[in-house]
This record gives sequence, structure tokens and C-alpha cells, in this order.
Amino acid sequence: MSRRAADGGSTPGDRRILIGTAFCVLAVLVVAGLGSVGRPSGRSRADVRADATRGYHVADPAEGDRIAADLLAAPDADEAAPPAPTATSEAVEPLPVSDPLEAGDAAPTPAIGVLLRPGEDGDPRHVCTASVVESPDENLVVTAAHCVYRDAFVTDIAFAPGYHDGVMPYGVWVPSRIDVDPRWVADRNPDFDVAFLQVRRPGTDDRIETVTGAERIGFDLPAALPARLVGYPDSREQPIDCRNTTTAYTSTQRRFDCAGFPDGTSGGPMLTDIDPANGRGTVIGVIGGYQEGGDDLTSYSSWFGPDIAALYDRARTAKPNPTE
Repeated sequence: MSRRAADGGSTPGDRRILIGTAFCVLAVLVVAGLGSVGRPSGRSRADVRADATRGYHVADPAEGDRIAADLLAAPDADEAAPPAPTATSEAVEPLPVSDPLEAGDAAPTPAIGVLLRPGEDGDPRHVCTASVVESPDENLVVTAAHCVYRDAFVTDIAFAPGYHDGVMPYGVWVPSRIDVDPRWVADRNPDFDVAFLQVRRPGTDDRIETVTGAERIGFDLPAALPARLVGYPDSREQPIDCRNTTTAYTSTQRRFDCAGFPDGTSGGPMLTDIDPANGRGTVIGVIGGYQEGGDDLTSYSSWFGPDIAALYDRARTAKPNPTE
């Protein structure tokens, strides 16, 4: 089941169709051949098949500009925030296990925020959590694959780092490119429930990493690590967090036991080795994977091993348009 993405998308079980006659079967096949109406990306099934092969989406800049303008039209959306901390240290913040073992209120931080979609009533709604991670071009965000690809790529989204109470203090950043593993697109394999977004701030040449700072990203790290899990519930306007030691659920899934991470927290980072000088750490997972995130007591992440490392390498080095 999927509990963590608040995008209103249906699950495979919700889309069961009872077909009573051969005529209905034929009609469905004809519709499939002609294309799909009302999919998130508004593209044809042929394009979706191409995405399944390629595993990436290049965004329409004009659409991104419109989405950013719509989101920034919300009251207080562009309220300024102080610069992200630049200090660093060799220290590591202690991460004692939360007591009780339940998520609680957390202060927003510049490098973690929400994925937003424009609401029909003019108010933005946040649907998932994401975080800035280090990359050569200083423009990369990580989240869960199920936040950005269901039946097709979700294109009407933007990232608001440091979000709280409707305020987008570090601006609105729209994807220029989205990368997922083709094996997620093919059959939503929970071992590949990770996505990377190259983002831009419309009307500027800003690099998000220079504005918000960035979390590091770690691969092939031990199963048992002290970590802080962060996410934005869809029903709240500030983040929550919890501290515990991660474990291996399987060889391809990382587990984090803590109650209270509801819908909307998908894509939220599991952070270890947090530098107390700036509050940033190393991302070792994002809420997703098994059950697309977990249940009321436990959160999961696809294992950040060689496959996710290869996806990261592709995303961080890719040109926004592969034909360039």
C-alpha cells in the first residue's frame, strides 16, 4: 500500500476494472492504442513507454515558469529567510533515540522542504518531502520515485526548501529534469523507489545548493546507523522528525522504526553524521520503498546501494536535455 504520498494518485488496487464482454475488452484496447486522457503529464502512452525505457523526463520550461508563478502568488509565499549556514566542523551531532519513539514537531531547515502542486482554490498543497543533495552543478534534489512517477511523470510540481506555514523562504524551484530507475517505471519495484530532480529557480541563474546548502549522500553504508528521519505531513505546515537507529529490513530495504509519519512524508530523508555547525548530514535513504513508505509504526527506504548510486551518478552528470 501507499501511505506517504499525498498526491491523490490511485494505487494499482484502486484501478481494477471489471469487463463483462469481449466488446468492452476491445474498446479498452482501442483506447490504449489511441492514447491516454487526463494522465499527470498529459502525454501519450507511446511517450510513457519511452519513459519506461529511458527513466527520465525533461520538463517544459514554460510549464515550470507557470507553476512557479502560480505558487508564488500565494500570500506570504516569498517571505525572505536568513542565509543557510555555511560553517562546518569535524563534530557529529549526537542522535539519541527519541523517547517516546514517535515523531514530533521540528524546526524547518533550508535544505529540506516540500514538493508542491498548485491547488484548484489557488492555495498550494504539499504532497511529498524532498531534500537538496550535493552535486557538481549544485542543482540536485532527492525524493521518492512514487512522488514523481505513477502512471506517468508528475510534471505540475515544484520544490520549496525550508517551507513552513505557507511560506517559501528560499523560493520555488521547478524541475528541469527528473530521473528514476526504469525498473521503477516498469513495475514500481520497491527496491528503486528513489528519484533525483535537477531544479532551477525561474528568472534567475541561482544554484539551489548555494542558496540552501546541501545534504551529503551516502551509499553502501552499514545497516545500523543512528539517524534522524524528517518529513512534512500533508495535514501540517511544518516538518516532523524522529531519531532512532536504522536496521536492514531486507538486503534491498532500510528500516526505521518510529511512529507518526503519515501521508505527505514520502521522500523525507534519513540523515546520519549530522554536523552540529550547520545541521546538515548524510542522506542514507528516503521514505519510500516497501509499502511505498511503511505503516503507522515503521518507515522504509530503498537501499542506497550500487543501483541507487548509479542513478545518482546519471542524474548529477546528465544534461537537462539529453539531445544537447
